[in-house]
Amino acid sequence: MSDSQADSNVMVTGATGFVGRHVVRTLLTRGYKPICVVRDAAKLASQHPDADPERLVPIVGDIHDPGALGHAADLSQAAIHLVGIIIARGLKRQTFDRIHVQGTANVLDAIERAGIKRYMHMSALGTGPDATSPYHQTKWAAEQDVASRDLDWTIFRPSLIHGPDGEFMRLVKAFVCGLNPPFIPYFGNGQARIQPVYVRDVAHCFVEALSRTEAIRQVIPLGGPRAYSWLQMYDVCRRLMPRARSWKPYVSLPPPVAKTIAAVSAPAMSVAELVMPSIGMFRFDTGQVEMATEDSVCDHTIAERAFGTTMRDFEIELANYAADIR
Repeated sequence: MSDSQADSNVMVTGATGFVGRHVVRTLLTRGYKPICVVRDAAKLASQHPDADPERLVPIVGDIHDPGALGHAADLSQAAIHLVGIIIARGLKRQTFDRIHVQGTANVLDAIERAGIKRYMHMSALGTGPDATSPYHQTKWAAEQDVASRDLDWTIFRPSLIHGPDGEFMRLVKAFVCGLNPPFIPYFGNGQARIQPVYVRDVAHCFVEALSRTEAIRQVIPLGGPRAYSWLQMYDVCRRLMPRARSWKPYVSLPPPVAKTIAAVSAPAMSVAELVMPSIGMFRFDTGQVEMATEDSVCDHTIAERAFGTTMRDFEIELANYAADIR
């Protein structure tokens, strides 16, 4: 790192994604210069229309493009790796192993060659050696690769990340406010707990970590101040989202049934979303069924103490942005 953190260039992967656009915005606000590996430079620019073009640098490519990664790394003094998927899409060559494991290795190789030491990594709560879902298993494999490198790394493990421009909240709005399906589905008994963390808080922690030496070689969980069961979370959304349909019943999908539906529908859904991308929001796989029956909670005060912040309340933030969910 240079003596002046605010003068540093920071390589960012996943810069145009849900979390990435907030990380980039926070970097710009704090005076950093994001060096963004993106497939679509115009999309990056459209997300930050007020940014000084000289302080927002797109490098066209992806995490499987050694040239783009090497170029971005050569321009940077630190790196933030955010790319991840929640469901595999084989027709688009998006598998958990290719994105989480191979993609992370590509990024790590590039920054090591460039001599970058400071590295921030996006993982997930539930990741560990005994994980049962391919999502968590590959996140764990990526973490192991990160920890094996001679880097000043910080690994973040968030619970469910929420915000008005996130796919999850759009899905919940469709369930709570839409006509189809005529019920609100959940997996199992709906009592597994999640700890929604606001996307701006996640972005703050990633950027703040750049200047916090005490965060080096730490695995830090991220969660909001309150945990909810899935049914409690739906209740909150139905209460706070405009035009919610109070008549819609909750319907449980037992895990064996849900996994069968996921497996049987996968081929048709894979093809259908190529024609109608919006339908992909409703896809789920067997791993997601498994994860929805496991708790995703943590001690949120760890991040608060580490980064001098207070995690924002889910209900307060949702009330503020519910009308803006599109």
